[in-house]
Amino acid sequence: MDCWKGDGLLSHHHFHRYGPLFKTSLLGKHVIVSMDTEVNRFIFRHEDKLFRTWYPNTLKSIFGKKTMRDVESIHKYVRSIGGPVFAPKNLKEAFIFEMEKTITESLRRWATNPSIEVKQSLRNMMFDLIIKKLVGFEPNSTGSKELRKNIELFFKGVISFPLLVPGTNFYQAMQGRKHVQKILKDLLKQRTTAPQKKYGDFLDVVLDELQSGRALLDENFLVDTVAGFIFAGVALTPTTLTAGMKFLTDSPNVVEALSEEHDTILKNRDETQPTITWEEFKTMKFTDQVINEILRLSSNGPGITRQALKDVQYNGYTIPAGWVVMISPMSVHLNPDIFEDPLTFNPWRWQEENANSLMKHFMPFGDGKRHCMGANFTKFQIAMFLHTLVTKYRWKEIKRGETFRIADLAFPQDYHIKLLPRS
Repeated sequence: MDCWKGDGLLSHHHFHRYGPLFKTSLLGKHVIVSMDTEVNRFIFRHEDKLFRTWYPNTLKSIFGKKTMRDVESIHKYVRSIGGPVFAPKNLKEAFIFEMEKTITESLRRWATNPSIEVKQSLRNMMFDLIIKKLVGFEPNSTGSKELRKNIELFFKGVISFPLLVPGTNFYQAMQGRKHVQKILKDLLKQRTTAPQKKYGDFLDVVLDELQSGRALLDENFLVDTVAGFIFAGVALTPTTLTAGMKFLTDSPNVVEALSEEHDTILKNRDETQPTITWEEFKTMKFTDQVINEILRLSSNGPGITRQALKDVQYNGYTIPAGWVVMISPMSVHLNPDIFEDPLTFNPWRWQEENANSLMKHFMPFGDGKRHCMGANFTKFQIAMFLHTLVTKYRWKEIKRGETFRIADLAFPQDYHIKLLPRS
């Protein structure tokens, strides 16, 4: 596609020059970069035995050292309390109506403006979605606005030098973390005064854990976990969807096929049915292909990092103990030996006859025991957004900006569109 500038820091050129594994340096650490599916799968299969998670000090400071610690019991505990919130059963029973309502209201507001900046508008929409699910805040409430303001400070400091000096991005991020902790702790205290009242959100789960005595870790850890969930939901999906909007703008044939699928859903829907159903979601075959293709081309971040617990031998390679391995899903996703014409946005490559051979190379949410617990939630969010978008609106590009790759997908210039009611 003509919107790409370069093919990335970890490009196919590196693969041919250095092979699927090569060593480099990152933040003062010895790092081995893996651009090979089988190596990546080997690492994911041997987590907690041969490898553990590793994060830069900046992330550990911002999200809490305990939260980022690689202890298997802690990881299992977080999944046990957080996983059900994002599980399909919970989504279809408790959240579909709220999600469609928020998306519909957001798009209606967009359509009243001469143009909107896509990424920030999506970030605002996703914040409203995730904040209701996690802590029960209504959009535009005082608590929601205060939490949003401080979460925005996180974005400034995630990729920054950990220098705790006023005025630096890292300092602002740490101040944001402190204020987010206070907001969430105050909210927990308010709920302890009426523990019988339930809000159906993740904070209910946290409060139950703290009051039951089952909590493996303390209040600070659980509050940091909530903050981490908020950040992940607000930081990653908007970038993915912004890329998706650019891809769709450049691919009217894809928009036409999407519209046909969703028009059919509306045509077959019972008139008394107020919203989309889980059963309808499961029929969105082409939508699923579109989402896979968006995820393939817009993986967030340069890679997934793990650290060797001991010297690891694999297929003639030695990974020394203590070295960090950066798994690069994007490099695999853009490998022309695996994905034909990899920079072309082509959802039809995910048709059933091809999907099985491609899926083992497809890792937008990681793999193994630390596969992202929000994967289903993310795909469902995107599907709901696309459903509302193509059945009610069309759009035109106002300001394109330039998309490029360094180690992931980036938008150095704002991307603006005008949303128009569908005739």
